[in-house]
Amino acid sequence: MPALPVPERKGRSASIWLFGILGFLMLVLIAYFALFIGTTASIVGMILALVPLAIVLFGVRLIDRWEPEPKSLVIFALAWGAIASVGISLLFDLLLTISVGTRNDFFTAIVQAPFIEEIAKGLGVFLLFVIGRRALDGPVDGIVYGALVGAGFAFTENIQYFGISLVTGGAGDLTLTFLLRGIVSPFAHAMFTALTGFAIGLAARRGASTAAALGSGAIGLIGAIALHAFWNGSSLLGDFPVLYLTTQVPLFLGFIFAIIALRREEARLTKSRLDDYAAAGWFTPEEVTMLATHAGRKAGLQWAQGLRGNRRGTMRAFIKDAAALAAVRQRAIHGHDAYAASDEQALLARMRLTRAELLAY
Repeated sequence: MPALPVPERKGRSASIWLFGILGFLMLVLIAYFALFIGTTASIVGMILALVPLAIVLFGVRLIDRWEPEPKSLVIFALAWGAIASVGISLLFDLLLTISVGTRNDFFTAIVQAPFIEEIAKGLGVFLLFVIGRRALDGPVDGIVYGALVGAGFAFTENIQYFGISLVTGGAGDLTLTFLLRGIVSPFAHAMFTALTGFAIGLAARRGASTAAALGSGAIGLIGAIALHAFWNGSSLLGDFPVLYLTTQVPLFLGFIFAIIALRREEARLTKSRLDDYAAAGWFTPEEVTMLATHAGRKAGLQWAQGLRGNRRGTMRAFIKDAAALAAVRQRAIHGHDAYAASDEQALLARMRLTRAELLAY
């Protein structure tokens, strides 16, 4: 089969220079942890922190399956949360401690942490909008990137919490901290920052300018700060198990139902945009159903698996390109993608060749 055309990567990837800056900041964080927590405690904390990170990444993967985001931006989102957001928060905490001379744990948990941490994480989501405008083009995308930034932040913060628990309280304190942060509430930070991402993604779907997206993101940020403060407050005030079951669990369930509703809307929009191409003769109505519905995708993958040589992978590529084509069409309608026409032609050419491979005997 001829080489497949490739859509334009500009606006869908992070610069190597940004990764270089984050790499330098990562070395600074490593030195900080080694100095203040110790190498052994930091390594133990990092190993344990991988557990909640894996749980969150699995959840994000489920959300992102409909139209997968570019790997470059996914990695950048995680790295920003794990490195830049944590660095900003630690720097502010250090400056505040030096200027005030004392710490108030209640103020830190209810005011300082929600405010500074959500701003630091929200900056990452907004930066992703700026550098990856052609990938972050809807509320589900915004939730994915917000959750990834939050997951990265929680990973590094968990290293710190787990390491300190081991140093100050031994295995008993470490076990309790791991259960509370790693098992009971692994999605907390991802859920907070997802609100900021949702607001920015909603603005992107409407074709908003950078300034308008910043304003929309600020509204989402207020919600993220409020939810973060409420979450921290419920863990400090009153009976934690009761508050967890009556407040935090319902919030998490509500978050899940909201994502399900948004994914259904994403599927509806995909079908609507592919119907445009069907009307122009590019697809049959049956192909649109196969490419734009969960049941159709499942049936298509099963059919491809039964073909000679198992062409399930080819069908996956066909479905992925269809989702990308629908997103390109949506951006073209709003007129904020200078590469929409060339991407459309590349994706249509790819799908024509992929269809031929699927149907070849």
